[in-house]
Amino acid sequence: MQNENRLLEFIKHFKKNKSAVLGFFIALLLVTFALFSPLIAPHLPNIQDLSARLIPPFWEEGGSIEHLLGTDDFGRDLFSRIVYGARISIMVGTISVSISLFFGLTMGVFAGYYGKWIDAIIMRIVDIMLSIPAILLAIVIVSILGPSLYNAMIAIGIVGIPTYARIVRGSVLAEKEKEYVIASRVNGSNNLRLMFKVILPNCTTPIIVQATMGFASAVLEAAGLSFLGLGAQPPMPEWGAMLADSLQFITTAPWMIFYPGLAIFLTVLGFNLIGDGLMDVLDPKLKAKA
Repeated sequence: MQNENRLLEFIKHFKKNKSAVLGFFIALLLVTFALFSPLIAPHLPNIQDLSARLIPPFWEEGGSIEHLLGTDDFGRDLFSRIVYGARISIMVGTISVSISLFFGLTMGVFAGYYGKWIDAIIMRIVDIMLSIPAILLAIVIVSILGPSLYNAMIAIGIVGIPTYARIVRGSVLAEKEKEYVIASRVNGSNNLRLMFKVILPNCTTPIIVQATMGFASAVLEAAGLSFLGLGAQPPMPEWGAMLADSLQFITTAPWMIFYPGLAIFLTVLGFNLIGDGLMDVLDPKLKAKA
């Protein structure tokens, strides 16, 4: 009953944030595209029809209702490729954030709880990683592992580790001397239980917010790596790779670059709006001001 009341209160406060609600519907649309791609897309994403090359969107002169957003230089349906590309974006965001969360959370908890030389070693590693621009570090990692979407996800996950490590460390430092932790220690809880069962559940708010925004960053970084030829490889319908393929047609077939770019923009915007909304709802100080 108490959990239900908390959920209802969360939904009530979340609905008050119109930007967050907009972000939620954008994310819901992305998930719908990803889950029901075969039902929504009128064509398979990689089927080529050279007789239908560079057909404009259906509302423009020369367009066809069969190809809602037009076709590319191989005659592939652009709407279908964007719909199937949502699957890739969901996969990229989920796997990359999971990698960052697992390692960043572990490093942050150990650094914040034990302190001293363990904290010093972990945070120096974090400082070194943060001193290198994220996209540059991702490019270096992918160059070592080899260009592919999966290696790009690993690289993006590694690049995100320092952010989570610092957030978790700060939260653990703020929590570990509180009375409930001391009481649990007196009752015989060992260090692992104190770290992961007692302290960590009370540090979830900044982690959830960062994970939501990290999802948006992962989609954007994956698109950037694919644009550079280091991520998804043709003919995979990944939005960044679609942008790279369409550059030479920017003046003759601008729809080829506009719609994949719009998909990236809306996805990043949606998850950032959700992150801002979660920050307002989950932070007690901000909630009190509302």
